[in-house]
Amino acid sequence: MPELPEVETVRRTLEKLVAGKTIERVRVLLPRIIQKPDDRELFCAMLEGRTIVAVERRGKFLRLLLDGLVLVSHLRMEGRYGVYGADEELEKHTHVVFRFTDGQELRYKDVRQFGTMHLFGPGEDLTLPPLNKLGLEPLGDDFSAAKLVKVLAGKTTKIKPLLLNQAYIAGLGNIYVDEALFLAGIHPERTADTLTKRELEALHAAIVRTLQEAVDAGGSSIKSYVNGQGEMGMFQQQLAAYGRKGEPCQRCGKPIVKTVVGGRGTHFCPDCQPLGKSKTGRKTGQKAKDA
Repeated sequence: MPELPEVETVRRTLEKLVAGKTIERVRVLLPRIIQKPDDRELFCAMLEGRTIVAVERRGKFLRLLLDGLVLVSHLRMEGRYGVYGADEELEKHTHVVFRFTDGQELRYKDVRQFGTMHLFGPGEDLTLPPLNKLGLEPLGDDFSAAKLVKVLAGKTTKIKPLLLNQAYIAGLGNIYVDEALFLAGIHPERTADTLTKRELEALHAAIVRTLQEAVDAGGSSIKSYVNGQGEMGMFQQQLAAYGRKGEPCQRCGKPIVKTVVGGRGTHFCPDCQPLGKSKTGRKTGQKAKDA
């Protein structure tokens, strides 16, 4: 599933490709992609004649801002957008086509067919599902170490599933949680209440650094991900933990281990990310007491 860096990269490319274009006609070839309204003919009619003003992102969701409407789109497992000439052949697994007045088309393709689209009035999308329950935006100006400490305070859940929970932090997925925990030196099975303030500050810095570097590299093309221009991301070449089972740790040289945490495949270095003790030497089964 595309995570924050991949969705942000798609947002940036779409902003360049479609902002300012006016929709002439919409075709929906797979009705279940459209979640709101539940009538595909109404969905098409509502969009015709609208101009795309800007493309924004919230967590893993794209927000296409139009004059008078907001289209919220989630790519799920393998959804992707591309801009084509109207005379180009429609590729297999194309489910929604937005024809512009300039003769180009924005096409949504999805092999797995899990993607979703919702239409809202301006600002309404932030107060209703699926966006209204999203947590902190990790690349937003208001994402601070203090807010991360507050969000995780008292939680006895393992840190990895907590970071994957979109109600706490929006946009993090399996790849970047593994990478951030490795960078911070925190074992994925540590419970949040055993982390010291210093460790949480290190985790905050690791999350921001990992995501920003991934965005700068255009995301990670682990499976089928490409941006809105069909280009692969390159951050997979910088991964230190995810997908590197059995390879030497870049820090200590010991093999990277893969296990399952919270039902998700998880990569970490048992030497650099110890479970038995925190960096301060305190046993991790004890609740954190900060100096």
